Amino acid sequence: MKSKKSIIEAGINTLQLEAQAILGLLPHINDDFAAIVDHIIAGKGRVIITGIGKSAIIAQKIAATFNSTGTPASYMHASDAVHGDLGMIQKSDIIICISKSGNTPEIKVLAPHLKQSGNLLIGMVGQLESELAKQADLILNTTVDKEACPNNLAPTTSTTAQLAMGDALAVALLHAREFNSEDFARFHPGGSLGKKLYLKVWELAERNPKPVISADASVKDVIIAISKNRLGAVVVTDGNHVMGIITDGDIRRMLENHPSLTGITANDIMNKNPKTVDKDILAATAFEMIRQFNITQLLVTDADGYVGIVHLHDLLQEGLI
Repeated sequence: MKSKKSIIEAGINTLQLEAQAILGLLPHINDDFAAIVDHIIAGKGRVIITGIGKSAIIAQKIAATFNSTGTPASYMHASDAVHGDLGMIQKSDIIICISKSGNTPEIKVLAPHLKQSGNLLIGMVGQLESELAKQADLILNTTVDKEACPNNLAPTTSTTAQLAMGDALAVALLHAREFNSEDFARFHPGGSLGKKLYLKVWELAERNPKPVISADASVKDVIIAISKNRLGAVVVTDGNHVMGIITDGDIRRMLENHPSLTGITANDIMNKNPKTVDKDILAATAFEMIRQFNITQLLVTDADGYVGIVHLHDLLQEGLI
């Protein structure tokens, strides 16, 4: 069993080597890189990303990143490609083939077929004298000096370099397309990131009860209304006009300050200046208001008055916090 010190040193050394490998890519963000971005932007089809072994896993991740940032992409395993999946490639598609050596048996078989199809072939490769590099129209150079593996065998720095180059390409494409936060939200409607960009407070408020009470309601009726609706508050209204809000905290303070409850009504307890938010405000903005004012609920309103309540728990459930 290795010592604790040597284990920590191995971890640190791995990160240092991988960081150096990424920095070593900087000279390779060059004219070929810019040309690849231009071709993809101008293209009418998808980007087909393929690889073998660990490079195939990186290809899957890059394809997913492309799709989520506005560049249509599909993953194709290099081994499956030579057994029928080449049929998925259309004439307008651009192909990125990922391989450290560029000379694995599958890649050596696949590369000429990809070239013959007439599609633009981009090689993300670590050996510029390889079969893949020779067949490719454009190169993304991901050469690394060594793997972090002490035997220089397990793909570590090489796959890190591939992943980083894929991210650089995806972000460059995002930049070229002027892909903004609203675009991102369209592709992530179910995730917390997307929800921050599109979810409105009315969509949360309409799921909740709409607790109301009149200004002359008794303390007992106020407590029942708060308990019944489980939002920690009840809104005092005149028709649909908001007069104020009573929270469970207001009830506690009232009990501390009034030894007798005789004659006390909702009008005496309510906060006449509640924090409100327009129904079309983003839920993420509502959370910032809740945090700023150190409260647990906001009144949601529109031009006609009271719409509902949005509670801190609603935002928690949506993963916005």
